[in-house]
Parts: sequence; structure tokens; C-alpha cells
Amino acid sequence: VQHFIHHLAPTGMAGFVLANGSMSSNQSGEGEIRKTIIEADLVDCMVALPGQLFYSTQIPVCLWFLRRDKRRLPSPPGRGAGGESVRDRRGETLFIDARKLGSLVDRTHRELTDADIAKIAGTYHLWRGEALEPLSPRERGRGEGPVLPGHYEDIPGFCKSATLDDIRKHGHVLTPGRYVGAAAVEDDGEPFEDKMQRLTETLREQQKEAAKLDAAIAANLQHLGFGA
Repeated sequence: VQHFIHHLAPTGMAGFVLANGSMSSNQSGEGEIRKTIIEADLVDCMVALPGQLFYSTQIPVCLWFLRRDKRRLPSPPGRGAGGESVRDRRGETLFIDARKLGSLVDRTHRELTDADIAKIAGTYHLWRGEALEPLSPRERGRGEGPVLPGHYEDIPGFCKSATLDDIRKHGHVLTPGRYVGAAAVEDDGEPFEDKMQRLTETLREQQKEAAKLDAAIAANLQHLGFGA
């Protein structure tokens, strides 16, 4: 990571894949290195990916995106002067928790769909204030500025724009799950009293079934000579 940073241009950006331990490990000075990178305001975005994406290992990984200057976002070709400022994100880092995305194509391998990839990439581009719509030939000829199709918003359980102070409070740990929180639970329309009554009845039935299983197991053990 330090090697990548060393070779970045003043407005350069780097993205790479690392093991999840890189977001929280404190071994061999890694914690201090990560803290220094964070305090230098170089971490632009962190993405936690689901496991089973690779054929060689089921271990999940994360994506790091580093940026030298978060003030200067290059404009798309033909839309204003290159390198003009679109959105100032100094002192902020985007966290995306994509661990629940993807679909199993077999028992051991998961793949991200095009929609999953678009959701991750689109969220990052909106956070950075970049235009997501393709340019038409007429727009390229006019040299129009960027058109933003929407605006970024935090989504509980998926993405969060955190400040440096937020990251400091978490001990400079960059695990997205610490920042995005839990996803909002949709209201199914069932009144609380009715739901509690139904769940309580289900619990009682399960307890009765468990008692029957315990008795059957005890009887079998006794039959085998291991009863109390």
C-alpha cells in the first residue's frame, strides 16, 4: 500500500484488493501504517465483499480506494475543463458493506451480478459527485458540465459516508460493518400484539417438541446402559 501511495500523482487514485485483516490488523506495525494513511486523508472508499468469490479460496476480501486529493475530481471528456472540482470530500470516507450481495452459482462459488456491481459502483460515483449518465455526441460537442442523475444518501446496512472523527472513534479500523449499521426492517403490517401472540405460540410448540426429543434421547441412552 505504501508503494502504491509513493507512486501516485498529486491528483492520482489507486484501487486494489486486500485481505480483510488489512482493515483492522495491528500486527507488525500494520495498525500504525493504516492510522497514518487515514490521518493523511488518503482513504476514499472501503468495500467489504462477500466470501466464495474465488475458486482458490472462500475467504472474503475487501477493496481499498485511495486518493491523493479529494477536492479534485476529473470531469468526463467534453464536460468542462479537466480536473475541475465536482465535490469536495476532504475528511470523509465512503464505507460500503457488500457482503450480502452476489448469488451462489454452485455450492462453493458466488458471483456478483451486473446489478450488484452497478449498485456498488454507482453508489461510489454518486458519493464522489460524478455523472453516471453517458454523454451524447451533442453534449460532447457543446462541452457541457456534468449532469448528476441523483444524489448520494446513506443506506443503513449498506453504505455510510463517515468523517475522520468517526474513524478515530473506531480506533482507525476500516471495517465497513462498523459504520453502515443495520439494515432497516420493513414493516410487514402485522400489529405488534398479534405478532407477539403468534411468536409466543410458536415458541411454546417448539418447547414441547424439544421436551419430547429430550425424553426420547434419555430413553435411548438408558436402553443402552448409559442412563442416570
